Amino acid sequence: MGSALLPPATVAAIRGELAAVADDVVDQIIREVPPYEDAFSGPMGRTIRGAVQVALGGFLSLVSDRRGPDALAPRASAVDGAYQLGRGEVRSGRTTDALLSAYRIGARVSWQHLSAKAVEQGIDPATMASFAELVFAYIDELSAASVAGHRDESASEGRIRQRMSERLARHLLAGAPEATVLASAERAEWSPPTTLTVVIVPEYQAGTVLQTLRRGTLLTTDVPELDGAALMMVPDAHDRRRATLLRAVRDRDALVGPARPWLDVRASYDRALRARALGLSGDTELHLPRLVLTADPDALADLRSVVLAPLDELRPATAAKLRQTLRAWLLHQGRRDDMAAALFVHPQTVRYRMTQLRDLFGDRLDDPDSVLALTLALGVEEESG
Repeated sequence: MGSALLPPATVAAIRGELAAVADDVVDQIIREVPPYEDAFSGPMGRTIRGAVQVALGGFLSLVSDRRGPDALAPRASAVDGAYQLGRGEVRSGRTTDALLSAYRIGARVSWQHLSAKAVEQGIDPATMASFAELVFAYIDELSAASVAGHRDESASEGRIRQRMSERLARHLLAGAPEATVLASAERAEWSPPTTLTVVIVPEYQAGTVLQTLRRGTLLTTDVPELDGAALMMVPDAHDRRRATLLRAVRDRDALVGPARPWLDVRASYDRALRARALGLSGDTELHLPRLVLTADPDALADLRSVVLAPLDELRPATAAKLRQTLRAWLLHQGRRDDMAAALFVHPQTVRYRMTQLRDLFGDRLDDPDSVLALTLALGVEEESG
């Protein structure tokens, strides 16, 4: 930054104006920047007026004829104050747009006062030009420090909020006591919805998908069972809103669990996790038969062993064809042409195979309990092979 030293008498005269300049700067900002309309009332107003005076004092240290480390202290204090101001603006919910508008007004009003006092003190035009350059360069330095503070605080606040959200998600998955979950939600500044719906997506897609989901969606990538995948809990995506959620993840490799009361979201997660283990994708509601029939794999294996025992003595290839035919008979309710189309065989082949099956199973094909058992045993035959 260049130098434009002013005589001590001019510096003293300007210093005497600092309080009035600070008041005018604040008044103009209140008038011209709506987000600051209520910010300067009470203690906050006094604090910021003081900060403006510190900033102006730091500037005067640049244009005085003092030398040495002590001359740098006011400027350093002003720059640090500007940085902290930027951080505070994040906590107050104001954007950098409002902050930079305030700086532009501050620069204009300050220059009006300072230049008038300099002219009154008889400063020559060449020094005046350097003085102007120094004023606006100094304001740029302060505004850059405030923007840096705003950026750093935003990033820090975002990380803190994400940590709080992840902690809340872990409490929900662990089935923590309601009081613990509510306290965690409050710390995360998260309003409990009516329902939560679990969505599992590849971790690399999480950021993109999150932008399309409802506000308040919880995201965590710190789930041991989901190595390489992210877990999201979407609020109030039930009833008609489920279709909106499904559209949002339609072109993603996503699994969507059922909507559950928000404190019972673990049930939605368990459903999605089971579907993932089965290699399924998309809407778990479309896979309910498969999920039900595979809920207890050992029991399903035992059921198959018992009810399909009549096929045990056949050659494997023959047994496989008859299993497929029996499954088609159950699903198509004995309609021969439909069975033939599903099996890609002639109706006469279906007739022949059904004769074999009736010889093997006998009256069991007419017994409701046996038919139910066979339907369950063969319900996922095609998917599981």
